Amino acid sequence: MNLIDVKNLLFKYKMYSGEKEEVIEHTAIDNISLSIKKGDFVGILGHNGSGKSTLAKQLAALLKPSGGIIYVGGMDTAKEEQILDIRKTAGLVFQNPDNQLIGNIVEEDVAFGPENMGIPAEEIEMRITKALASTGMTAYREASPGALSGGQKQKIAISGVLAMEPECIIFDEPTAMIDPESRKELLEAIYDLKRLKNITVIYITHFLQEVSQADYLYVMSHGKITLKGTPETLFKIPEKLVENNLELPFEVALIDGLRKKKCGCAGRDLYKATVT
Repeated sequence: MNLIDVKNLLFKYKMYSGEKEEVIEHTAIDNISLSIKKGDFVGILGHNGSGKSTLAKQLAALLKPSGGIIYVGGMDTAKEEQILDIRKTAGLVFQNPDNQLIGNIVEEDVAFGPENMGIPAEEIEMRITKALASTGMTAYREASPGALSGGQKQKIAISGVLAMEPECIIFDEPTAMIDPESRKELLEAIYDLKRLKNITVIYITHFLQEVSQADYLYVMSHGKITLKGTPETLFKIPEKLVENNLELPFEVALIDGLRKKKCGCAGRDLYKATVT
């Protein structure tokens, strides 16, 4: 069963240019279609400016389509009366956690979403406890967010979304601003959401290594979907990934280099010799 269906999605930004302030339209998403099954971990990859972050905002109903349609849990993101329910279904975690942390202490941040949903106080307390336990941040419940590391802040941002109990969480490059050790811990927590809680995860990134265990991948470039398939399938065509300005995971790059050296050939000729 699909939790999300995107059909012929188009999104254009309006920009002003020149002294006469001429209106120029920039197409950020260009007629794309995709579907995401409930409980899946889906990676959406692309270089800067590929349209992937704009797509994340579309899926979370923060932006409305210029054309086409998005269904989240059967609800149309273009219908104003359905937006609140859509945001309860699909929560968004931004690249910079400081954009989501507004409380003086951690538990205030985690409680913010449920409070705005009108959840009773007793249930909010239980949700805070569960959400912090899920991200391993229970010990920081009464800490100031400003005193936390980048990775810890990101876990609090995730806890705040978890407390809203969405069916889906969209992560927009969540590791871009944290150190390698924090990145590893955060990735483990995110994969656990899918493995232990069956939450649908949409993971936006330009790091292939981070989505090597995903169920399915979409690659974007210039607002279009240029590649799609399982990680296993796409890692067999590394030259195509490189063409989309993606850096190969170390293991994939190593195997690709060894194959090229062994066969004395490159590109498609190489894969005819080694994959078929």
